[in-house]
Amino acid sequence: MVCGALFGAPQKPPARQLHAAIPMRDGVRLAASIFLPPLGSDHARLPAILVRTPYGRGAGITPNYQAFVDHGYAVVVEDVRGRYESEGVFQPLHQEPADGDDTLNWIARQYWSDGKVGMVGGSYQGIVQWKVAPLNNPHLKAIFPVVSGNDDYRDRFYSPGGALKLGHRLEWMSENQRAPGYHPDFSKYTLHLPLRTADILATGWTSEMYRAALDHPAYDSFWRAISTREQLQRIRIPVFSVGGWYDNFVESDLEAYAGLHKSSGLNRILIGPWAHNMSYGFEGVNFGPEAAVPIRTLQLEWFDQWLMGKDTPLVSQPPVKIFVMGANKWREEREWPPESASERRFFLVSSGKANTLNGDGALDEKPKWRVSEDRYVFDPRDPAPTLGGAVCCNPLIFPWGPKDQRPVEKRKDVLVYTTRPLKRDVEAIGPVKVVLYVATSARDTDFTAKLVDVFPDGYARNLTDGVLRLRYRNSLEKPELAHAGEVYRITLDAGVTSNVFLKGHRIRVEISSSNFPRFDRNPNTGGPIADEIRLRPASQTVYHDRQRPSHVLLLVMPESKG
Repeated sequence: MVCGALFGAPQKPPARQLHAAIPMRDGVRLAASIFLPPLGSDHARLPAILVRTPYGRGAGITPNYQAFVDHGYAVVVEDVRGRYESEGVFQPLHQEPADGDDTLNWIARQYWSDGKVGMVGGSYQGIVQWKVAPLNNPHLKAIFPVVSGNDDYRDRFYSPGGALKLGHRLEWMSENQRAPGYHPDFSKYTLHLPLRTADILATGWTSEMYRAALDHPAYDSFWRAISTREQLQRIRIPVFSVGGWYDNFVESDLEAYAGLHKSSGLNRILIGPWAHNMSYGFEGVNFGPEAAVPIRTLQLEWFDQWLMGKDTPLVSQPPVKIFVMGANKWREEREWPPESASERRFFLVSSGKANTLNGDGALDEKPKWRVSEDRYVFDPRDPAPTLGGAVCCNPLIFPWGPKDQRPVEKRKDVLVYTTRPLKRDVEAIGPVKVVLYVATSARDTDFTAKLVDVFPDGYARNLTDGVLRLRYRNSLEKPELAHAGEVYRITLDAGVTSNVFLKGHRIRVEISSSNFPRFDRNPNTGGPIADEIRLRPASQTVYHDRQRPSHVLLLVMPESKG
């Protein structure tokens, strides 16, 4: 002890660091740093861990990368095309499959490589893993994407209901693609019209990526050609994905797992009570000590299994591990959604005055068959504001996570439906669907839904939400404008959750027509939204009677049924 205090604890020899310009098939060279165990290590040839990043690979090794080196891996950290020290033009929608493939082949040719490569990283660093996985490069043996999703349309730009993820996309661009010395204002560039030129306010110059996305508001051949989601059946390598209930990509993470699980039993998924930054805490909300997970340990076990051929505990554990909020505990399952979960409907009820928190809106498992509807005016010049949720990517600019929704619920353009205090716990787990019978005065408009856990003291915690652009009510591929006054049956995809509504709590759903700037405002004109500068109010009607039973559809675990 004395010697340690005087002379310091023994230090491990430093990792060897190499630098490389990795050639791509078109002659562009990508800058990379390679970290190897010190000379004299037991392995002359090593499996490699690859990180491909648009955020800068840094000047040296980080503690996270050091953990892999200490475990016997080489680590390769590469700036993607057009970023930092790498050559070329940054074109994130198109460049990553081929560049990832070329990088894997280059690694396998190096004197220090045994030809086996795994990939790690979150957000964009996870997206690049999904991009290269369908190519089945023989050297890529496993991936570990975190908070990343697998579809450019539904994850990075648009919602499953066809509305633009405006705040997410513009804020990411303002952080990562802005002109030198430019200082964007989030409140100004999200309000800017037309949407097509909001990129200039967000970044200081035009964005080819952003404008290409606006040119394709429907899910057409442009998006299908670049979507990993469309190629899931081609992925043969093991995938361990990690997501968060308050992350933008969580629904896609779970859908990808479910799709891969049908063809392979090699995949794993872990979903916790996190936002896009898993280490970020939520003000006033504590999910307990179990919410923390040793991700690095899981990664090492994952790659030991698939790159080093070691038997690890992971392969014998259930492949789905999800955190149950409310109960603040982990649940392990064999599939997603859990096979034992069953549908449970909660019907919208009111006497026509469900507007605001103080209205007469209710949720009831027994529908009330009296003729009734609720009405409100949606004015895109004064949209209902986003208050937390699964947004991205800087919480100091665009706050995320669980927030008290009562300020939003005071608005007259928000319909509020709430159960009575629950007599027993209700554990909801899985996709949340909201079926509405609606009419509007506009040719096109939006309808939004939000699931909320109401505590005994009135605190209203948001769980998940969604939006449907009415022109996409039948298909994301073929938009159809509405006829004013006609009643439509629509289904809103309100995301996914895992939450116990505890005894004494209440289940609530909010219905409105905006959640801004999480989603862009519908101008209600029916014209091309990207170039619209006119904003018109729309009169909205939500029906709930015998012929038009609007309801919320939850998946509920059996032990919580009454």
